[in-house]
Amino acid sequence: MTPAEFETILNDTTKRVEGDIVWQVDEDHSPCLEFRAEIQSDVGWPLFVRGSYNPLLPALSYVLLLKTTGRIYGLDLGKDHHNPQCQQVGEKHKHRWSEQFRDKEAYAPDDITAPASDPAAVWNQFCAEAAITHQGQMTPPAARTGDLFL
Repeated sequence: MTPAEFETILNDTTKRVEGDIVWQVDEDHSPCLEFRAEIQSDVGWPLFVRGSYNPLLPALSYVLLLKTTGRIYGLDLGKDHHNPQCQQVGEKHKHRWSEQFRDKEAYAPDDITAPASDPAAVWNQFCAEAAITHQGQMTPPAARTGDLFL
């Protein structure tokens, strides 16, 4: 994917998630909750978004994936990132597609101000800056109970 193609996809304001988002328990029995949602657009990009939330840390990720390429854009909160050039980015960082590093390089954003412990508020900020309209509700993640090591 070229930089121009990436920018065209990211800046397409017709991207939308239709319907409600409900967090699900991770099938691998981790403490994480997850969701996956298709992204519709007038162009028909083969896109989806995946969310992952670990309430124990707390750590939160929203990832924009192009089915033919993989992750092209993402936001991580609560986990450090080490860039290919060896600099640490910090616990709040975004990944943007580039030809040189694909999705491996990250930077610290200023536009995400909600904490990882508030996934719905972070989702709203992520959607606003990624030009995604959510036509539905995000159900807050359910509190995890019981023994996580069963």
